[in-house]
This record gives sequence, structure tokens and C-alpha cells, in this order.
Amino acid sequence: MMPRGAARPARTSRSAQQVRALTDLGLGLLPLAACALTTSRLLGLSPQYFLDVAGIYALLTALIVRYMPRELPSPGLGAANQITLVRATLVVPIAALVLQAAPHESTALWWIAGVAAAAIVLDGFDGLVARRSRQETRFGARFDMELDAFLMLALSALVWRTGRADAWVLLIGALRYLFVAAGWIWPALTADLPPSFRRKAVCVVQGVALLVCLAPILPAEHAPPVAAAALALLVWSFGVDVIWLIVNAPGRVRPRRA
Repeated sequence: MMPRGAARPARTSRSAQQVRALTDLGLGLLPLAACALTTSRLLGLSPQYFLDVAGIYALLTALIVRYMPRELPSPGLGAANQITLVRATLVVPIAALVLQAAPHESTALWWIAGVAAAAIVLDGFDGLVARRSRQETRFGARFDMELDAFLMLALSALVWRTGRADAWVLLIGALRYLFVAAGWIWPALTADLPPSFRRKAVCVVQGVALLVCLAPILPAEHAPPVAAAALALLVWSFGVDVIWLIVNAPGRVRPRRA
């Protein structure tokens, strides 16, 4: 029996669900093109940039169609996931810049920081919509989390490529993927973690810190300390989660209370 007030999943075949999701993804091409065109014009990029944007978005589309569940609370991706998709149309053009010549002009850096900031701000709305409409799903949470991780990886790569910090800054974006890789060796790390405000707050801090490092807000020599502090905070947060997963691993023998 379903909980009272919970949204009833739309019973459609997987192929029909995929078609509706592809329609949403097709509509996402409009804001994607607008952001990519504006970025290209401001930064004076070559046509190769559009091929990179298209390739990343095509990969995103393939992953969504591949891992989307057969049933979702609403047709297509649903309102919450559509907001996440809008965020993706901002993140993809930023990520494609990693494959271009490193931007150094003040206008370019402000534009990149502004687009990334919009994607970070929107991160607070998709989860809110999902909760209020009772359309929370594991797929939506994973979509949101992986997009956050991808944005952090792209921003840390841009901070490095612009010379604002050395290659160690890539750890800010790579730590999430290293954690996933570690789970292949230690299965205890693949267990679900409980919701955590600390984890969400640290994620926001990482984004803000990378934006501060990337945008011409501070003198260049101040960017490394800001990035280092953000990395230290992130390592601490991951450490807390790793310890929790190890302590609560299935089959772990706990000492009896006296």
C-alpha cells in the first residue's frame, strides 16, 4: 500500500517513458544552445566548442535514458528533474570550456562564474520541488548529485587551467570520483549514507570557493589559500562519511554493552 499523499507512479512502458524523457531532453537543447552561443560569442571560441558541447550533452542523454527507471511519479522526467536538466544546460557549456584554450580575460571569467553560480543557485530548487510535489526518487537524487560532482570537476579544472592554482586543485573535483572508485575495492563504501546538512553545506562551500578562485574577485595570489581551505574541508567531510560507513558496515561485530 502506498503512503497517504504519495504520488502514484505513472504506469507506462519503459519505451514510452524513454520517449517522454527524450522529449524533455530535446527541449533542453534550447537553453543549451542559448548558453553555448553566448559563451562562444563572449569568449571568441572556435566551432570545435559546439562539437564538444554536443558531445557532452549526448553523453548525458545516453546516461539518463540508460539509468532512468521504468516508472517515475510523473510522465517524462518530471518537474524536479526538469529543473536539474536546466542546470545541466548551464553546466555542459562550462564543462566544454575545459577542452578549449584557457580563458584569462576578465569578461570571460565573470561570465563563466555567473553561469556556474546560476547552476549552483538552482540546485536548491529541484530538491524543493521534488519534496513539495512528493516526487522524490533515487534517480532524481542521483541525477542531482552527479551533476553537482561534474560541475565541481569542471570548475576545479578551469581554476587550474587559468593558472589560479596548481594541479592539486583538481582534487576538489576528483575526490567524489576517487570515493566511488574506492567503493569498487571496499564494498562497505557503497552503502547508502543518511541525509546530511553538513554534506550539503560543504558542497555549497566548494562551489563558492571555486567561483571566488576563478572570477577576478581576489588577487591571483589569494586563490590558492582559498582553494586549499576548501579542499581541507572537503577531505574532512569525506573522512566523516568514510568512518560512518566503516563503523556501520554490515557484518561488523560491535562490542557488547556492559
